[in-house]
Amino acid sequence: MQPLSRCPAAALRGLAGVLTDIDDTLTADGAIAPEALAALQALRAAGLPVIAITGRPAGWSEPFALAWPVAAIVAENGAVMLRNDGGRLRRDFTQDEATRRANFARLQTCAAAVLARVPGATLARDSAGRLTDIAVDHAEHAHLDAAQIDAVCAVMREHGLSATVSSIHVNGWIGAHSKWSAAQWAVPELLGRPFAPQDWVYVGDSSNDQLMFERMPLSVGVANIARFLDRLQHRPAYVTPSERGRGFAELADALLAARAGAA
Repeated sequence: MQPLSRCPAAALRGLAGVLTDIDDTLTADGAIAPEALAALQALRAAGLPVIAITGRPAGWSEPFALAWPVAAIVAENGAVMLRNDGGRLRRDFTQDEATRRANFARLQTCAAAVLARVPGATLARDSAGRLTDIAVDHAEHAHLDAAQIDAVCAVMREHGLSATVSSIHVNGWIGAHSKWSAAQWAVPELLGRPFAPQDWVYVGDSSNDQLMFERMPLSVGVANIARFLDRLQHRPAYVTPSERGRGFAELADALLAARAGAA
């Protein structure tokens, strides 16, 4: 993991767009940083699409999919894509309605088991907006230590769920979707061309970004990733000087400067 300043301009110059996490990458305490919002606007103006991929629920993500200058938000770790379609919200799912309904019942059973078996565990406050997963709060409005987080993941996996840990929540879901599959789905759907990982950069901040750090040729962590380093098997290639939205803006500035230098 090297400082972003060491990323060659040539590696940034030919990129087709940006894939990014949301919580603690674009935002702090659930609100987008002004620097990050300005960076999103600058990237759009330069013709560089941004696709946000998050563990946040569809309900939480919907207003931001309409308001932010992003091509789409893929919520619930790849299960649902939200986008502004001529001023109206469009939703697309990876699972059909019958599958989602059956899975929802299993997810609620698992959530009850987590609360019963892990002392101190509480569901995330945004749970009412979740359509295809469950989330346990570990750092947003509650605190769980590493052992409690591991226990939550263990219960989820016992119930046949995939489980990942974001900067704020432990997310669990049923199905093969992930942030990686979200990119493979969203890019062709939105842009009409295959997803070529070498043409994109991924920006994240925590352990649920590891799959992207592992598989994306170019990945960047915002500086607050430092608190997750001891839990990461796969780290980003580069790290920004600043945390959260300011760090995302630093990556956007570097990308835009590289493109300008080629003009």
